[in-house]
Amino acid sequence: MQKFGVFRGAAFGQFRSERSIFSFRSFLRKKIAMEVTQVLLSAQAVDATVRKHAEDTLKQFQDQNLPGFLLSLSGELASEEKPIESRKLAGLILKNALDAKEQHRKYELVQRWLSLDVAVKGQIKACLLQTLSSSVPDARSTASQVIAKVASIELPQKQWPELIGSLLSNIHQVPPHVKQATLETLGYLCEEVVPDVVDQDHVNKILTAVVQGMNANEGNNEVRLAATRALYNALSFAQANFSNDMERDYIMRVVCEATLSPEVKIRLAAFECLVSIGSTYYEKLTPYIQDIFNITLKAVREEEEPVALQAIEFWSSVCDEEIDILEEYGGEFTADSDVPCYHFIKQALPALVPMLLETLLKQEEDQDQDDGAWNLAMAGGTCLGLVARTVGDDIVPLVMPFIEENITKPDWRQREAATYAFGSILEGPSPDKLTPIVNVALNFMLTALTNDPSSHVKDTTAWTLGRIFEFLHGSTMETPIITPENCQQIITVLLQSMKDVPNVAEKACGALYFLAQGYEDLGSSSSLMPYFQEIVQSLLNVTHREDAGESRLRTAAYETLNEVVRCSTEETARLVSELVQVIMAELHKTLEGQKLSSDEREKQNELQGLLCGCLQVIIQKLGASNTAKYAFMQYGDQIMNLLLRVFACRSATVHEEAMLAIGAFAYATGPNFAIFLPEFYKYLEMGLQNFEEYQVCAVTVGVVGDICRALEGKILPYCDGIMTQLLKDLSSNQLHRSVKPPIFSCFGDIALAIGENFEKYLMYAMPMLQSAAELSAHTSGVDDEMIEYTNLLRNGILEAYSGIFQGFKNTPKTQLLFPYAPHILQFLDSIYMEKDMDDVVMKTAIGVLGDLADTLGSNAGSLIQQSVSSKDFLNECLSSDDHLIKESAEWARLAISRAISV
Repeated sequence: MQKFGVFRGAAFGQFRSERSIFSFRSFLRKKIAMEVTQVLLSAQAVDATVRKHAEDTLKQFQDQNLPGFLLSLSGELASEEKPIESRKLAGLILKNALDAKEQHRKYELVQRWLSLDVAVKGQIKACLLQTLSSSVPDARSTASQVIAKVASIELPQKQWPELIGSLLSNIHQVPPHVKQATLETLGYLCEEVVPDVVDQDHVNKILTAVVQGMNANEGNNEVRLAATRALYNALSFAQANFSNDMERDYIMRVVCEATLSPEVKIRLAAFECLVSIGSTYYEKLTPYIQDIFNITLKAVREEEEPVALQAIEFWSSVCDEEIDILEEYGGEFTADSDVPCYHFIKQALPALVPMLLETLLKQEEDQDQDDGAWNLAMAGGTCLGLVARTVGDDIVPLVMPFIEENITKPDWRQREAATYAFGSILEGPSPDKLTPIVNVALNFMLTALTNDPSSHVKDTTAWTLGRIFEFLHGSTMETPIITPENCQQIITVLLQSMKDVPNVAEKACGALYFLAQGYEDLGSSSSLMPYFQEIVQSLLNVTHREDAGESRLRTAAYETLNEVVRCSTEETARLVSELVQVIMAELHKTLEGQKLSSDEREKQNELQGLLCGCLQVIIQKLGASNTAKYAFMQYGDQIMNLLLRVFACRSATVHEEAMLAIGAFAYATGPNFAIFLPEFYKYLEMGLQNFEEYQVCAVTVGVVGDICRALEGKILPYCDGIMTQLLKDLSSNQLHRSVKPPIFSCFGDIALAIGENFEKYLMYAMPMLQSAAELSAHTSGVDDEMIEYTNLLRNGILEAYSGIFQGFKNTPKTQLLFPYAPHILQFLDSIYMEKDMDDVVMKTAIGVLGDLADTLGSNAGSLIQQSVSSKDFLNECLSSDDHLIKESAEWARLAISRAISV
């Protein structure tokens, strides 16, 4: 009995203590939950001190106990008792704990989530799914986004397989808000997840649920809207379904019906789906194109502006598709062409063009002053321009009557619309078709730019003149539109218009830019040179206008000044060298110590960037001529001193422009640049370490190349530091991937400059090149963007190999490269076999084959003969239409034949 009593007593005591522990834990959990709520509310306080303290507390909680932190956030989001403000912020922090814009950070967050305890992740996911039933719309929407983020991490890892099934089971629930939240979640999921991680059975069920939710008989508009938006994201998953006639017909019917919904948001979402279908499933449009035309025509004429804009966007997207197809195939379609052109635009032309011309008359009064303006008239003009590029000459007779009818009307809207229509069709039709019309119109337009009472008309006239000079003036023109006779009048009018209101003056600068560019293209600027000084002075006057900050006017003036300098000739070299002093004085003014507000500082940074850009162009121009080079060399110390002072500013844009100017200066001054390197080197190192502003890092890498070409062997004392930093950059997962190809290319520049002294870097550089080469060799199953990046990477690797081979050529140390030759040949074989290298890579690759044979001689001969595809690759390059590839191949053939015959 006693034993029993002891047992009972112990059991009772144990139970009591467990209950007290349980109560304490429950109390603690509630306390933490209350505290988290309070901290989340404080993190949104108006008082900056309160807000900062709350943010620090959240960060501390996250750093000390990540699982507890994420669980607390998911519990906060799921709790109906909590304030909506704390729930929304909890969801946002949870979402940001799973994703980031920077690739390296994103990777870290994904790994962090995957390494969490399975039970913790299960609780968080349960809270998220529970939140989809919340009565609070913001909480449901936030949970939808977080679920999609988790799915984007877990589904590719074959985790959370039950997610889609449990979401689909919600669709049949009675409360409409649960259905709406579930459809929203499916939409976000399709946006976040790549199609190949969702099996076709699930895709079919998702599409069924989404399309049923879109149906006209769905009584709840919120459900129908969520379903229509979800379809937009799900379209990329629907390849198989669009290949099935019945399923495609059903989807298209439901989308077209949704464009007629009484609810404007649903109509807008349905038109967005149509736009996406137009580009994603262009080749499937034939049975529906007539109905779509009728729907879009009605929308453009009768709908609210956001919906009408999407209706126009559909035709713009079809134009984009047809332009791409026509450019790729050059109009030659064979039976085995992947995507033939169905010429939908050509067929719709007689009805489409009048519809677009109508929109041009729907301008807004202030559209010229607003940089971000986008309205029906602008969308219609943009689409008209795309139509012109798609159908060429056929558009001209359909637009000319509209122009002739409206160009002289008293109402500014009609004159502006006619001018806009003319400007829009200048790219696409042949010069033969346009030249006679432009010859008649030019004088009229110059008069309108001078005398029209409406600044709207002047703005569009100046833009149209710019388009005339861009597309119908230059080396492609048989009969020039600009002659010595009319050139003076054109320049006089444009310079006068630069004194007009900022938006008109900015367009006049643009027109002058294209006028100068056309002369540069022709290689003869003699017509422009008599006015050089007057043009430069007028542009400098524009930069000093008090209102030059409006409508990008100052930027346009400097960009035009740069173009005028680029097209200048020997006869104006003295004037260009005088300009150096002017620009230096302007730059000096911006560096004088004055206290500025953040807004003023931003404007000053922009001006410094423009002035550095202008100096770069002047240096490049004068540096290209031996006689002119000495004229600006006398300012060398001052130029470098100013540019080095610019680095004290904290603006990435300014650093980038200053770095480019120094690169141009190094290239122009050649070996003489050595005297500036000791002082400049620290800024070079800072640029190479700038992971955050990766464009600055990329530009700095390019400048290292410029300096190597300028100094050659004199760069050697600095190479240890430079190579160490470049190797660090390559090893970093924080640096943007776009900087890595130029770094490899820079290895080649350094090797070429220092020759056999590159020996000590081989053991570090070659393995990196080798592993990058293996990564870039195989591209099966990747998208176009990745193929483009891969080709940049391949080119960088090949340029490195080329520079290394050429640097070691004719030195006693060439044998050091022999162990690497088999791998390089294997790399060339594999990229040839992939059949997706672009022309730039092909030229560099065949050059490397030649460099290898040239440098290694007979040692390489037998390896090249054993290579799987060297012979085929060489023959393909020898028969290339690209003369640069052919030239490289001819040289490679000679080098290979020498190596084999030895």
